[in-house]
Amino acid sequence: MENKIVYSFNEGSKEMKGLLGGKGANLAEMTRIGLPVPFGFTITTEACNKYYEDGRKITQEVVDAIYEKLADLEQVTGKTFGSTENPLLVSVRSGAVISMPGMMDTILNLGLNDDSVEGLAKRTGNRRFAMDSYRRFIQMFGDVVQEISKEKFDKIFDGQKEKRGVKFDVELTAEDLEEVFRSWMNDRAILYRKLNGISGSLGTAVNVQSMVFGNMGDDSGTGVAFTRSPSTGEKKIFGEFLVNAQGEDVVAGVRTPLNIDEMEKAFPEAYNDFVRIANLLEKHYKDTQDMEFTVEDGKLYMLQTRNGKRTAQAAVKIAVDMVEEGLIDKETAVTRLEPQQIDQLLHPMFEAGELKKAKNVAKGLPASPGAASGHIYFTAEEATEAAAKGEKVLLVRAETSPEDLAGMVAAEGILTARGGMTSHAAVVARGMGKCCVAGCSEAKVDEAAKALTFDSGASYKEGDVISIDGSTGAVYDGAVKTVEPDVSGDFATLMKWADEIRTLKVRTNADNPRDAKQAVDFGCEGIGLCRTEHMFFEEERIPAIRRMIVAETPEERQEALEIIRPFQQGDFKEMYKVLEDRPMTVRLLDPPLHEFLPQTEAEIRELANTMDMSYEKLQDIVDDLHEQNPMLGTRGCRLAVLYPEIAVMQTEAIIGAAIEVKNECGFDIVPEIMIPLVGEVKELNFVKERVVETADRMIAEAGVEMRYMVGTMIEIPRACLTADEIAKEAEFFSFGTNDLTQMTLGFSRD
Repeated sequence: MENKIVYSFNEGSKEMKGLLGGKGANLAEMTRIGLPVPFGFTITTEACNKYYEDGRKITQEVVDAIYEKLADLEQVTGKTFGSTENPLLVSVRSGAVISMPGMMDTILNLGLNDDSVEGLAKRTGNRRFAMDSYRRFIQMFGDVVQEISKEKFDKIFDGQKEKRGVKFDVELTAEDLEEVFRSWMNDRAILYRKLNGISGSLGTAVNVQSMVFGNMGDDSGTGVAFTRSPSTGEKKIFGEFLVNAQGEDVVAGVRTPLNIDEMEKAFPEAYNDFVRIANLLEKHYKDTQDMEFTVEDGKLYMLQTRNGKRTAQAAVKIAVDMVEEGLIDKETAVTRLEPQQIDQLLHPMFEAGELKKAKNVAKGLPASPGAASGHIYFTAEEATEAAAKGEKVLLVRAETSPEDLAGMVAAEGILTARGGMTSHAAVVARGMGKCCVAGCSEAKVDEAAKALTFDSGASYKEGDVISIDGSTGAVYDGAVKTVEPDVSGDFATLMKWADEIRTLKVRTNADNPRDAKQAVDFGCEGIGLCRTEHMFFEEERIPAIRRMIVAETPEERQEALEIIRPFQQGDFKEMYKVLEDRPMTVRLLDPPLHEFLPQTEAEIRELANTMDMSYEKLQDIVDDLHEQNPMLGTRGCRLAVLYPEIAVMQTEAIIGAAIEVKNECGFDIVPEIMIPLVGEVKELNFVKERVVETADRMIAEAGVEMRYMVGTMIEIPRACLTADEIAKEAEFFSFGTNDLTQMTLGFSRD
């Protein structure tokens, strides 16, 4: 390994994130700028990758480096690992390069055993605290290292069963470290990385840190807070706090925490220190910070800071506000909105009128915005199975854990009875863009009986439908209609800045006036592909296209095309009106003709009667047109080569619509006509001649000046190889990556 294996916190910085992981780099940075961080050290991501390269074995070199740093930690803290007088206890936490909250394993209070727990009780004068810490360690060590189910411990502890003597090795062993490395490849971590596009080759660092205790009594506590609201972006410290608790109590949601404001009453001095540090960290990192802290004997300790995960709505507000505050510039603000968050901004909301009629049955915490209705399920497995069958699903849990991730992915939204705004359910839902109502104390969730009841008296069983509003925390009976949001306010401001900065123009796909208007409303700069075949599938149009297909003579075919042309021209006209001066590329008919014809005997007989044709004759036509491999059959430009009148009709519709809109509205329209699936220049030329002849004739007859372009889609390997020749005749290229992928690589486009 090129770098050191282990770094003390005072040896690193935030720039070393790739080596120290996000948590380790930020602990080092906070130490560097003088904040109260319990001392410790970080085992690097390179050590993790080496562990996997060596067949999941930790080298002696790594073990020796750890013990060397452990000796330094003992010297700094004045405590001794395993001491019966003043024991050093440490936490062992993962710290990936990119934050993966709750996905990997943690061990707290490492260093306790039947002997050192007596030393902890003696030093603190608080035996109850010492035994509580030991209980937490046994349960966590058993779960993470020994792989003993947490439920088994719960039964013992909750039932106050007879104490059993359990002896644990006091040494910080390679096995303890190995468990955190190994959790990099647990199922939930792999799924989280897959969902968030995180490379598995990054590895995780491991942070070993001296423990501070929030569960030492009423003068201690722990909390999680953001410098601004992760849900709305409001500029106000937003978080939760628990007196006499450790950090996992807040994150796991086993107790419903207090608002961070309550900390000011309990620990005014520590609260003031925290507010000062929170503001300092936001200015230092120039971004909203997500912080974890502990108060021990009234003294504040910072355990973590990182750029806070936030909803899309909050990301927009925070970015715009920080520009106005002078913290960041417009370019930085635009990059603060992740591409996938655009999707979150388009989440549905409950329709106001329907909401007034809806029956509100409970209220929880608005943990992640959006609105959803669905059938309730109580386990991740059942939610996943129901969603796979096409059901809209809501996952209902007492509280979620990382094991529920697959069910959360499948669900439209999540409802939990316990936990706060920084609980697992809330943080993960916000990251996914799922709506979530957390900490609904009015709810009683009986997962074994598959029943949900509320204090209001409403009760539901598995499969019943409810609705949740993650923006308000409200829970409603039955399904409530939703509506789509629009682009306005801070989002519109941010997109305006993006328009000022960017150099790339973006078009969209649209095949009808409705979609064209939606695209323009969302800021597209034109239509890159209008698939004309999609205009034929409406009920009143399909008979005409079928009549054209079964025509036996050019005259019959032309007669049918005359019925179709007004439909197409009308659609093109409305789309040109919506687009105004924006461009639109229109692709001539592309798919095989058999896709427009019925395939079953009953459907063929019905169509034959409608068209006054014998069943046998129509069946022969269907059989004749059937493609064994539609992707490679008679489609694209081959249709126009066989039936030039189709290309002529479509050109008439496109140019005719453009002329009408130009005359009526004065828009400078430049029609772009795409001839699909050409493989070499002769195919393009054959169809292009018909298109140009038709377009020139119509423009001359109308007495207008209009420029138009004829191009093609490069979507088969032969077109790529002959592109230099095709380019002499085509005025533009589009690229069809679906077909290119299939025919070049042999991979299905699906």
